[in-house]
Amino acid sequence: MKVGFALPQFHQQAFEVARVAEFARGIEAAGGASLWVGDRNLAAVHPKVGYGGQGTTIPAELNPAADPFVVLGVAASATEHVLLGTHVLVAPLYPPVQLARSLTTIDLISAGRLLAGFGVGWSPEEYEAAGLDFATRGARMDELLRALEAIWTTDPAAYDGDLVSVPPHHAPLKPARRPRPPLYLGGQAERALRRVAQHGDGWLPFCVVPSWIDLDELERQRAFVDEAARKADRDPDAIDSVLRVNIDAGTSSEQVVTALGRIRERTGIRHVMIDTMYSDASVDQSLERASEILDGVRKG
Repeated sequence: MKVGFALPQFHQQAFEVARVAEFARGIEAAGGASLWVGDRNLAAVHPKVGYGGQGTTIPAELNPAADPFVVLGVAASATEHVLLGTHVLVAPLYPPVQLARSLTTIDLISAGRLLAGFGVGWSPEEYEAAGLDFATRGARMDELLRALEAIWTTDPAAYDGDLVSVPPHHAPLKPARRPRPPLYLGGQAERALRRVAQHGDGWLPFCVVPSWIDLDELERQRAFVDEAARKADRDPDAIDSVLRVNIDAGTSSEQVVTALGRIRERTGIRHVMIDTMYSDASVDQSLERASEILDGVRKG
């Protein structure tokens, strides 16, 4: 199983963001497969919609958030082999030209190691702050994917949609990965899963250890993606999965390793990213936990 880890970006670890390069090198040296960032443009004081689209609260751990593009760029320059992913960027918040430029730069710095992971998000206030309509986020994502395809694969490049438009422009600087970086898409709703099946190179599900590991639901969602892919004349086996594993506070590394074994056995998922923002308050603690988990997976 490939095991990756979230970079120091949120909660207490965000205040040690100057140690991103050190953390990235440590994970690579320990045998980690990938490094990841998430995205939180803001955490509203009085949210209309809560974390993950549920309730009306957002965990305090998401209040401090370092910039994902800068953090991933630093990690790219500090490493040589690990994959570099976004799980996930709230992609519709960004103008397509700027999003393409940032991701192209990271992919070039890393010599083609970028996995571009996108989601539509769940926070109305984030869309409000960007001057965008929250209700059109799904349609905006669909157009954004087509705009990125044009920017990354043509020169001159242009795209004209109902919600997203890019004027004809010179676009000679392309990602190192050709024809473009692989696109991974998150989401659990049927529309999001259908988007994975139709447009994604990979799917980004999630779980929480130990409080929320619904393997039946993971299998159901993956089966939906596979069937929708076949209907779209795509090979389901060509669609990868990378599972986000959030760790609850107070959880041992042994519990995480045991859970990873169950997940692999039941679902066939072979790549996970571990997020320690809830379980570890410092970069040192996160590095120690990463070493414990990697050792446990190897022994298992």
